[in-house]
Amino acid sequence: MLQQQNGESARLRDPVCLNVGGEVYTTTLDTLTRCRDSMLGAMFTGQMPLLRDQHGNFFIDRDGKVFRYILNYLRSNSLDLPDDFKEMSLLKREADFFQIGPLLEEIRQYEAGPRGAGWRSAVLSADVDCQVRMLHFNLKRGPENYELRSCAVRVYSANVFCTAGAFVQLLCARFRYRAPDGAANPRPALGRPNYMRLEWVPRPEELPQDLYEKHGFRELGLTSPGTTPDSSAGGAIPDTSAFVEELLKIALAEGFRVDSVLPDPSDILACRSLRFVRY
Repeated sequence: MLQQQNGESARLRDPVCLNVGGEVYTTTLDTLTRCRDSMLGAMFTGQMPLLRDQHGNFFIDRDGKVFRYILNYLRSNSLDLPDDFKEMSLLKREADFFQIGPLLEEIRQYEAGPRGAGWRSAVLSADVDCQVRMLHFNLKRGPENYELRSCAVRVYSANVFCTAGAFVQLLCARFRYRAPDGAANPRPALGRPNYMRLEWVPRPEELPQDLYEKHGFRELGLTSPGTTPDSSAGGAIPDTSAFVEELLKIALAEGFRVDSVLPDPSDILACRSLRFVRY
């Protein structure tokens, strides 16, 4: 049962509880009246009658799930949406209903940005490493004739984290592993969509192919435009310097800028740690 109450604003006290389409939010009068010329501003400054639900919460018959982004905008003056946000039309309609002009302008800028709705501030970090392992194996020269051989293999790794999960997905699409059973794109870590780990081992010439495959090693390459993930086309990534070079190309094209390079900022391709930011 809803009750309409006039002159309510004079008796309002923080915190204020709202029931918006069945979703209950707790906030302050200062947040709700941040935009004085909006409908919320009018409602909570006594210019419009208010409704209460049976629990005493102020009731607004609008979409409750999308209202969280409107409320967060009023709190922080910043439009913060998840990477996979798909309710932009609904959000615009709700912002228009509440007559929040600055939010509508922010939404327009968000959609018109250089990467559309997927463009947002983000931090990207990458740490690369190389470990050398010695392999000892018997090389068959003839019937019952084996020669003991050794060779060094370099195991390269890259740990990448980005606050924008969409960029991690982009990296997964750009790189791909080469293996005996075909090629496959890497994936974000299980349950961690903002993190990915790559590990690859180029095959030394002195290591027979069958032994290379037996150890489960695989190479890393690039997915060429227009190819399928299991295609053999695309350039190889022979070491961490080549990986860093490709990461730089992709990150800069997506609006990131280099923030820090370790250990030697003057030799970025030989770095071990790299950090980017995007505003």
